[in-house]
Amino acid sequence: MAEYSEIFSKINWEAVSRKIATVSKVDVSRAIEREGRGGIDDFTALISPVASSSYIEPIARLSKHLTEKRFGKAVRLFAPLYLSNECNNICDYCGFSLGNNIARKTLTTAEILKEGGFLKKMGIDHVLLVTGESTQKVGVEYIDNAIHTLRPYFSNLSIEVQPLSSQEYSIFKRSGLHAVLVYQETYNKESYAKHHLKGKKRNFEWRLNTPDRLGQANMHKIGLGCLYGLTPDWRTDAFFAAHHMDYLQRKYWKTQYSMSFPRLRPCAGETPPAVILADRDLVQLIGAFRIFNHELEISISTRESAFLRDNLLSLGVTTMSAGSKTNPGGYGDSNSLEQFEISDDRTVNEISASLDASGYDAVWKDWDESYDKPVMHNTANDTLELKASGESLTLTS
Repeated sequence: MAEYSEIFSKINWEAVSRKIATVSKVDVSRAIEREGRGGIDDFTALISPVASSSYIEPIARLSKHLTEKRFGKAVRLFAPLYLSNECNNICDYCGFSLGNNIARKTLTTAEILKEGGFLKKMGIDHVLLVTGESTQKVGVEYIDNAIHTLRPYFSNLSIEVQPLSSQEYSIFKRSGLHAVLVYQETYNKESYAKHHLKGKKRNFEWRLNTPDRLGQANMHKIGLGCLYGLTPDWRTDAFFAAHHMDYLQRKYWKTQYSMSFPRLRPCAGETPPAVILADRDLVQLIGAFRIFNHELEISISTRESAFLRDNLLSLGVTTMSAGSKTNPGGYGDSNSLEQFEISDDRTVNEISASLDASGYDAVWKDWDESYDKPVMHNTANDTLELKASGESLTLTS
């Protein structure tokens, strides 16, 4: 079966960059007038320098209109649960990189439940499970156990882990997994090789074809994105993210898609960004993706400041992380190293109150286990009491 890498290999990066640079005002006006129905050509116009200099406000207005038309004023909240900072890769932008001299930690089943308990008390019902890429420490069996452990207590589980085979993703789906996030980081092969120095992540094509394997496994939702700051020409990176998503949506049309826009944040072993993606650029990207795909879930993490996230709400955002900790055991008392520093450090309640004050509804649950048949439970009861480290913790589904 053909995969995206075959199509990608036939598209010239420099040619795309030149096309973006030569977009005219007429092209941008047309893309706005027809609300992005011109496909990837309209997206190209909307991310162009011309659009940035003269059309940010009309792009933002249209993005707001399309978002409210499709999603209303609802924003789903989720939180990451970091299972492990073990990693076999050397990536010069990540705090978990193998070359960093840090204390490594992988949560036990009891610790996973304990962290889940803290999230449950916050009101979180959608959890993103995150690990470094270490097949020995956090392989398929470990990840599947984490899904089994938490699935009875949360309505929605997603993962952001190492790329796997379609058969392995099928195992997770049978266990109740809803979505997988797999960011290409950058679609520029030279830049990718520069920043990924050792480990399986160096295999550009294997990572690039991961969403295909997810589509073959009939995963409910696939999350894509670039890490903006790795590659100087961020507009071309964004083009390929959109092109990749469009390919996937046409091929695996039953699957939902989300797009994230992480910008480089300080971390251990920090490498300076190759480009600074300004707030104005981020607004342009969100607007361009919303106009390109009216159904797309758009997510903004706590990498961004509280002020910026509050102001991005009306422009197309539908999903936000809240109360995030980016280290294993971070919701308890762990001092393990964070993957990156967060910027919005408000509590879940504070973010929920801010949404309410702005006229938005915080959505805690938009998926139910009854949609997953069958779901494998690791307990026959809806309530489980765990005693760990002298503490009593109760999780209630």
